[in-house]
Amino acid sequence: MKNIQRLRRFSGLMLLLLGLAGLVGPGAAPVAASGSPILKVGVLEEPKSLNLWLATDVWSSRVIRMIYEPLYVREPKNLDLVPWLAAEMPEYDPQAQTYTIKLREAKWSDGSEFTADDVAYTAWLIQAFKIPLYYDLWDNVAKVEVLDARKVRFTLTGPLATFVSRTLATPIVQRAQWEAIAEKASQADKPLAKLREGKIAKPIGTGPFMLVQQQSGVLMHLQSNPHYWGRGQTIAGIPLGPHIQGVLLKVFGTADAAILGLRKGDIDFYWNGILPGYLGELKDNKEITLYHGKKSALYFLGFNLRRPPMSDPAFRQAVATLVDKDFIVERILQGAGEAMTSVVPEGNTYFHNSKCQTWGQGLSKEQRIKAAYEILKAAGYTWKTPPVNAQGQVQKAEIMSGPGGVNLDELTILTPPSDYDPNRAMAGMMIQEWLKDLGVPVSARPMAFNAMLQQVKNRHDFDLFVLGYGRLNLDPDYLRTFFTSSQDKSGGWNMSGYRNPKYDELATRSEEEMDPAKRRVILHEMQMIISQDIPYLPLYNPSLVEGARSDRFSGWVEMVDGIGNNWSFLSIKPVK
Repeated sequence: MKNIQRLRRFSGLMLLLLGLAGLVGPGAAPVAASGSPILKVGVLEEPKSLNLWLATDVWSSRVIRMIYEPLYVREPKNLDLVPWLAAEMPEYDPQAQTYTIKLREAKWSDGSEFTADDVAYTAWLIQAFKIPLYYDLWDNVAKVEVLDARKVRFTLTGPLATFVSRTLATPIVQRAQWEAIAEKASQADKPLAKLREGKIAKPIGTGPFMLVQQQSGVLMHLQSNPHYWGRGQTIAGIPLGPHIQGVLLKVFGTADAAILGLRKGDIDFYWNGILPGYLGELKDNKEITLYHGKKSALYFLGFNLRRPPMSDPAFRQAVATLVDKDFIVERILQGAGEAMTSVVPEGNTYFHNSKCQTWGQGLSKEQRIKAAYEILKAAGYTWKTPPVNAQGQVQKAEIMSGPGGVNLDELTILTPPSDYDPNRAMAGMMIQEWLKDLGVPVSARPMAFNAMLQQVKNRHDFDLFVLGYGRLNLDPDYLRTFFTSSQDKSGGWNMSGYRNPKYDELATRSEEEMDPAKRRVILHEMQMIISQDIPYLPLYNPSLVEGARSDRFSGWVEMVDGIGNNWSFLSIKPVK
């Protein structure tokens, strides 16, 4: 009997392995029994967790978005908000500070009904456990009422301009799946930690796909949700599927292996930006289409305004004048990006302020040094040997002193290591050399990413740093959180320690202004102030180049942050 059971288990394992081999092998896109092919996607890492409340890494977030859905999303063309799990835009009562929302008829991936009770429970869960990344969005919600199965009403403590665009963009979870988990977690010594460590083997969502299999470090198989509400619907002019049987994520570990897999046809789409060095291998391949898009990203030089000389606006202005952003884009990014003048990316066309203060734009290296020297000299800085001599010629500078006559201590520019991000590491090295031209004693120091975050965000023990946000929210409420005085605390978002009462007042107004046009004016003014005071010096926004097999699938939807979005996964169809 035991031998028969072993034989059955062995036969089952062989069938599974053979099935997987068919999914990941080269050649034509695999066809499931339904006749719809499976999209094979190359990724560099597997998701660290499918527990929504712990999923903060990029790979987990991407999978989460395919399983869970919010009430509102942004459409791809103009980035306008459109109803998703909500049936229509909310009914807002400014006197009562309420939003009443009608919900679509939808089902969870287990076939049960999606109701207003699930929406209310999601809000309760976030508030009760104070779940990071979400709690701040829901802190102003005083009450959530279930009016009926398809209608929910939110009462706020006051006006909140980002309520629809940010708060109601929160993924909604199923009460039936999370209630027992939350009840058990609430009895633990550390409820939040207990809630987040719960392993969700089969997340139940309303999204277009559902997890059916995961092989750690190798692959993840997502199957088309048979109960998906959006199939056959048209939203923002886009007919929705999905028109594929599922998505297979294959873990490669390195860009070299993933690019080779794309070229050979082992995968249909490489879900990552393609570095310039690989483009030559792909651009002449007639079976691969390269998609060039903009990212909603910010890579910047940060200053610690809590210590001199970074606390001196003249010093920051001189540094901003010295830094040649065009050089960084052309030489380090090899032209695959754009220099930034505002902390809001240019691709965010509605909110980006194109009139922000620029420093050293169009100047040669020698002119930059002279201009920076004049800024510092006027502010009282001195040198034993200045960077510009009496005849106006640039020379090697020696021993720089601050306005009080005290020699500057050596400064450190923290960067991620080159194996984590070669562009940021090299940008830090170049900034080091430009500052040395001015006589600033400085060195760039690579540091492991997590250790660097601890140093900068929690301990505030740094001089300058180069960091980046690869995927900024399209509502630039981060202008408020990154630079307001209240966030200047250990673990807060104001890493530079910037404090400006006028800016704080504008930030509060931006949060409360319900007129979109008036709010845009406020956000433009906030960008202008940051470009003048320079707690962050925006450096560059890398271009996003992605590759997909055009001989397999068509119908990819291009938008900010690339074609790897749910609009694409709901639109693509196999090439006949």
